[in-house]
Amino acid sequence: MSTYTLFIIGILVVCFLLVLVVMVQNPKGGGLSSTFGGSANTIGGVKKTGDFLEKSTWTLASILVVLILLTNATIHTSGDDAKILQNRDTTPSTEQAAPDLPDAGNASDSL
Repeated sequence: MSTYTLFIIGILVVCFLLVLVVMVQNPKGGGLSSTFGGSANTIGGVKKTGDFLEKSTWTLASILVVLILLTNATIHTSGDDAKILQNRDTTPSTEQAAPDLPDAGNASDSL
């Protein structure tokens, strides 16, 4: 498995986790944090679930950006993609003549 493939799998996992974290949050400030008693919730030693969800959202978004940049950096060095790019770059380009188009007068005669 190439590094490119591993980065793509990582991107998919982070996207899935990011969707889950965003879906847990309530856009009006409630969400999971309001379920546990409002502003001063300390259940199991966790202070303010809303802060945790916000930090996890920013962390996952940052990881996603880093993975995307790493994927872009490795796309040209992975095996199959590099071979395709090398073949495309080394193949001499030949100019092709434009195909013969029928005259406008001939096209109206056939209708």
